[in-house]
Amino acid sequence: MVDETSAYPGTPPEIDSRPSVPTERVVARLRPNARVLFWPVLVFIALPGASFYSFSVFTERWQHTLIGILATLAFLLLVLLPYILWLNRRSTITTRRIIVRRGFFVRERREIFHSRGYHVALKRSWLQSAFRSGDLVISSGVEKPMVLRDVPGANAVLETLQDLVEKNQIVISTHAGSVGTATTAF
Repeated sequence: MVDETSAYPGTPPEIDSRPSVPTERVVARLRPNARVLFWPVLVFIALPGASFYSFSVFTERWQHTLIGILATLAFLLLVLLPYILWLNRRSTITTRRIIVRRGFFVRERREIFHSRGYHVALKRSWLQSAFRSGDLVISSGVEKPMVLRDVPGANAVLETLQDLVEKNQIVISTHAGSVGTATTAF
């Protein structure tokens, strides 16, 4: 009788003795709350009007040049820089770990695995409470705490992190139990 499940007829199907490891999936991608961009957006809206008004008030060429330079500097420092800094702070929560990336010129990447177990604390200011955001402080007890600043939907993220830690702890304990029973059978 020929086994049709194997790659070559007549050979027995292979038995994989390795435990199946679930694939890593992205649960959430986070950035700080966009309310930090309120003032840059306000400057972005007001800057052209203020510049054109200044051009009409001052008539000298050197004054127009100075207004143009000041408007450009204000745009770069008060609009573009805060936006770029906001874009360069991101966190990714997967089914196995938390990855925090920060920095523009000097990049920093920190990871913490759910399987290590950690403590999550939520800190909120009155403004963060109004916008339902908060700072999540993740402490593994070994390294300095990882802080996810101004996370939108902080309560949902906190519950998700606690669930992921619990699920990873269960997977580790069942995996350790299956490995322990498999080695004693030999």
